[in-house]
Amino acid sequence: MRRAPLVALVAVAAAAAFVVSQLPAGAITVTGTPTPVTGNSTYFDGLGQPYGGCGLPQANLDSQDFVALNVFNTPGDYAFSTRPVPASMADKIGMWDNGQNCGRYVQVTISDFCTGTNDGAPGLPFCRNGSYVPDQFNGATLTMLVADSCGDSNAWCRDDPYHLDLHKDSLSRFVLNGSTVNLLPDHFNNRHITWQFVPAPNYSGDINIGFLQGAQVWWPAISVSHLANGVHSVEYMANGVWTAAPNDGDMGQAFIIGGTTSGANQFQIRVRDANDQLINGGRVYSFTLPSACSSQCSAPYTQTTYTTDGGSTASPTASPTPTRSPSVSPTPTRSPSVSPTPTRSPSVSPTPSSTGGSGGCALSATVDSSWQGGYQTTITVKNNGTTASTGWSTKFSFAGTQTVGQAWNATVTQSGAAVTATNVSYNGSLSPGGSTTFGMIVNGTNQPLATPSCSLS
Repeated sequence: MRRAPLVALVAVAAAAAFVVSQLPAGAITVTGTPTPVTGNSTYFDGLGQPYGGCGLPQANLDSQDFVALNVFNTPGDYAFSTRPVPASMADKIGMWDNGQNCGRYVQVTISDFCTGTNDGAPGLPFCRNGSYVPDQFNGATLTMLVADSCGDSNAWCRDDPYHLDLHKDSLSRFVLNGSTVNLLPDHFNNRHITWQFVPAPNYSGDINIGFLQGAQVWWPAISVSHLANGVHSVEYMANGVWTAAPNDGDMGQAFIIGGTTSGANQFQIRVRDANDQLINGGRVYSFTLPSACSSQCSAPYTQTTYTTDGGSTASPTASPTPTRSPSVSPTPTRSPSVSPTPTRSPSVSPTPSSTGGSGGCALSATVDSSWQGGYQTTITVKNNGTTASTGWSTKFSFAGTQTVGQAWNATVTQSGAAVTATNVSYNGSLSPGGSTTFGMIVNGTNQPLATPSCSLS
């Protein structure tokens, strides 16, 4: 049975109580599963166009055995839909973990069959009017890639934290006692599965880097894939400083990077895995915008070659090949919760649009790119004093009704038109003459910031 379509739902408190009673002992942890956990399973036909929830087209996945994880953990609440889920609502974050579990693998084991109704109806128990029973398919296993997200408003995606949505084609590839088994059409019924995160099977080679549709010098959006243990973050080199790249929404393998200098088409990145460790000992990957993307990338995914430097077992060049060639993708019948088609035509304002500061602190802002209805800005905080800082704070106001849509490398709050940004844990210390940057996506017309100022502590 496939999972239910999107419908208007009403929260029912009894559903939450039922779900809690059927979960294994221990609290949910979105970063990992200390022991195999049990949940309901559903299936979907394939990734939407052009991307799945992680930011890759289906044809570019390392494996055609893939799953979607729950975006939300909101038992009984089927209306909440803020993505990414803000840190202030951490209790609502599902195993998707705002995309942080993208690119990881899970080992899935078939468990008990439901003899009743298991339709994911809101506010109703799973497998009602029946029970879960073992059968001849219990114990069949398959290792699957996390490639998509389940944010639908049904009980599976909201009430059951350990629910997995499986690629339909994979239901004929589970292995039991050395032989493949087929769970369709009569042996599925959204049955129980147990699963846990595992390292990438038979991993070899190095990462893949590809530019996304619409990518260009002033909006260099990339996807990072073929990973040994997922990807939590990407850092890019800009003007001699490693800078954290923001995700494209909550697509956990898609990042907006910057050139080695402003407006350059040369890029350097390093990658952190699901344990927040730099992969390959901090290996640096250097690449350029492909010639096919001279104005902007028109294809959903344009893979690029790169060279490497430093790190462990570094190689001078790399043209990585996935350990498994993906099979032809079926025609998708499900649109992912996040499937952006970038159509930005940025206008460039490399000259600082706002400056301010007093004493030993200086602030400047540049507009990196703009599009109808929004723009991206980078703000530089510089220590012009004679002693090192332990922290910094900036203040400015928007000239109109602009709002901050996304920010990185700073803690940003807004009250009316007034915005305050303060350092995060890793960039508060500035030596004399040193500087750091933070960025924002702003909703509204590109206008210079009013009354900018900054201070050091």
